[in-house]
Amino acid sequence: MRAWRPILAFAAFSVVLAGCGSAETGGSAAGTGAAAASAAPAGPWQFTDGSGKVVKADKTPTRIIAHAGEAAALMSFGLKPVGIYADESVKTDANLKDLDLTGIEILGEEWGKIDVEKAAALRPDLIVGDWWPAEKAYSGLEEGADEKSKKLTELAPIVGVAQGKSIVALAKGYEDLAKSLGAKVDAPEIVAHKKRFEEAVTAFKEAVAAKPGLTAAAMLPADDKLYVANPEYAPELLDFQNWGLKVINPDSPDPGFPYWENLSWENADKYQPDLVLYDGRSYKPTSNEEWGKKQPTWFKVKAAKAGAVVSWPAYWLHTYEDFATELESLTAAVKAADENIGD
Repeated sequence: MRAWRPILAFAAFSVVLAGCGSAETGGSAAGTGAAAASAAPAGPWQFTDGSGKVVKADKTPTRIIAHAGEAAALMSFGLKPVGIYADESVKTDANLKDLDLTGIEILGEEWGKIDVEKAAALRPDLIVGDWWPAEKAYSGLEEGADEKSKKLTELAPIVGVAQGKSIVALAKGYEDLAKSLGAKVDAPEIVAHKKRFEEAVTAFKEAVAAKPGLTAAAMLPADDKLYVANPEYAPELLDFQNWGLKVINPDSPDPGFPYWENLSWENADKYQPDLVLYDGRSYKPTSNEEWGKKQPTWFKVKAAKAGAVVSWPAYWLHTYEDFATELESLTAAVKAADENIGD
């Protein structure tokens, strides 16, 4: 599973690989769109996704199946998908908290397992999932996913913004996709969310600038190992670095899965940041103290022993609003941190 280790086409479309010629598949658009997407322009439609391909359709897609985070992004712009597949229960997926999923078919709640027959019954004309450059695959369809689930891409063309160098770029990419699908991206509520995000970024930069010596490391404590995140493959961490926070780059990422450097618990103190950013998806037990009891060497990390830990929104952010919320929490943690703990 990405970042962890830790049928029939219903729309007429063509896929053009950038600089590599083209291929075309014919079909017919079917069904009506979800209510929020009913104002979509008639078409023709096209979008260049994170893999570099251009997807074209005779009509603007309206019946969309999306991976959880990507669904949240579209819904933040008023576009309601007909189906969602998730990597965990939709009740616990951070992307979907507080969202009204009424009328949306849930097609899977485990990574790599999608009910394609149920998906086919929805007559989709577009699939939306992030493009993961390191794995060259879309969300939920990476290596290791159920082979039957991968047949989802036979139902309709698939597009997605790349999980690349910035969550800001990711959010902007989904704004562009939503706009192409007919969303009013200049609606007052959307403008307000973007303004709140911009204010959160300013506050974060100010807090970091006030502590120029502060270092941070993004970590995932697990039963077998302590995993240290590699910012090169974590767009949130790259944003933090670009905004001035000194997030440590581990020196020996796993060659086969470069998202992490894998440390034995005996070597948990290899890096000594002033602030620990823990992976908020699966930090269990759920408190710093519990981890110290379960893995005593966790407290060899001085920041952990001092309680200087804060959740890092690892690999799930897709919207300006969610990013603003997480930045506000991180800013508070930066303000409270002692930039000399890791010395």
